[in-house]
Amino acid sequence: MHKNKAILIFGARQTGKSTLSEALIQKQEESSLSLNGDDSDVRALFQEANATKLRAIIGNHKIVLIDEAQRIQDIGLAIKIIVDQIKNVQVIATGSSSFDLASKINESLTGRKYEFQLFPFSFGEMVSHHGLLEEKRMIDHRMLYGYYPEVVTHPGEEEERLKLLASSYLYKDLLMLDKINKPAMLEKLVQALAWQVGSEVSLDEISRLLAIDRKTVEKYIDLLEKAFVIFQVPAFSQNVRTEIRKGKKIYFCDCGIRNAVINHFQPVVMRPDKGALWENFVMAERLKFLRNQGKDTKLHFWRTTQQQEIDLIESDAEKLNAIEIKYNPAAKAKFSSTFTGAYPHAQLINVNSTNIESFLL
Repeated sequence: MHKNKAILIFGARQTGKSTLSEALIQKQEESSLSLNGDDSDVRALFQEANATKLRAIIGNHKIVLIDEAQRIQDIGLAIKIIVDQIKNVQVIATGSSSFDLASKINESLTGRKYEFQLFPFSFGEMVSHHGLLEEKRMIDHRMLYGYYPEVVTHPGEEEERLKLLASSYLYKDLLMLDKINKPAMLEKLVQALAWQVGSEVSLDEISRLLAIDRKTVEKYIDLLEKAFVIFQVPAFSQNVRTEIRKGKKIYFCDCGIRNAVINHFQPVVMRPDKGALWENFVMAERLKFLRNQGKDTKLHFWRTTQQQEIDLIESDAEKLNAIEIKYNPAAKAKFSSTFTGAYPHAQLINVNSTNIESFLL
């Protein structure tokens, strides 16, 4: 706070960004102004923003909270003006999608912001809440219903609340920003991606399946990632000639949302997609763990043209980890000799339902 930079808090709708922001403000002694981009009159205030107009809006307040800021056109420009020209005012802005979706002007906030991502609850946070034993007992439940705060805090109502979240909030920003020409096609795309979790995604195959061109598929996937519905994991390649270089896998940021879009809440032990669901759970929780620790570790998968594969490769400046993700603790993790020969210094890790805490805590 008060370091002449904006504080930006991103994350999917209903993850607690407003609650967090209001808690931050309550700890400050300075007067604050709260605005919500979901309100049409607030959006109108920011039209053709300039320093004079923004000073009139802010008045004598020293903290300005702009909730759901992605709804305000060219919000990046307005925040830049406040940071540069209206001194001693702290901006806190929350967004359930990247601000560049709302911008006709590509205004950079580089050097003018602290940026944070707020995820749904994590495995580690829930372990801190009620203990490791209890949370490990809940893993199958979390694989089905995920970690959205509203879902976790209303036991017995998980399906109902997830379906409401998926229908009311999942595409809300994208549709409001007129970035999606065919909402029904977007829903079909999300369902297709849900069934391909854990597999390398073929954009050409999805394009044929949905009868839309590949560029539209790419655009919609990019928008879904910027709205924190999914995240992409690219292929890893450095040393081996047969490594696949351009592939990608796509995972959902929350398993509950993934199951809601395909309306599939069958118990884990009965599911044919149990392995893929476990992989999505581990990938999403590992991403939360790394980002909540402030680490910028890159996530990849590894595959060769001979179909040798490793589920997850983590790389940063210091180390390389190769991780196999198995739900069944009795299943043996196999690491290709092609990989171990090319990357002899990589640490080999087997993650399953019995040792998951060693990977997520």
